[in-house]
Amino acid sequence: MKPFLVILIFLFGLNFTSFAQTKTIDFSAKLIKFYPNPATTEITFEFQHGYDRSYSLQLYNFMGKKVTEIKPVTQHIDVSLSDFYRGVYIYQLRDKDGQILESGKFQVLK
Repeated sequence: MKPFLVILIFLFGLNFTSFAQTKTIDFSAKLIKFYPNPATTEITFEFQHGYDRSYSLQLYNFMGKKVTEIKPVTQHIDVSLSDFYRGVYIYQLRDKDGQILESGKFQVLK
């Protein structure tokens, strides 16, 4: 009788905790998809979800110098790389308050 009671309490506890859990936010879901990477003449940024015109997209070279800023952003952004040197660049998507929502890196080959 005792093992049955322990199993029953355990199963009830599992059920109860599954109801008590809250919805979790998936921070690994990217807002922006960019391609091609590595890029040669142009790189495209596309919003997957969560698009807002008040966002800004900032591009930095690997030394940390801001190369360009696109503001306001659109759903689909094509950036010409004609003035970019070969190397690694960082993008930052910022909200209207300047908070970084997403960042990543891409490579320019020439």
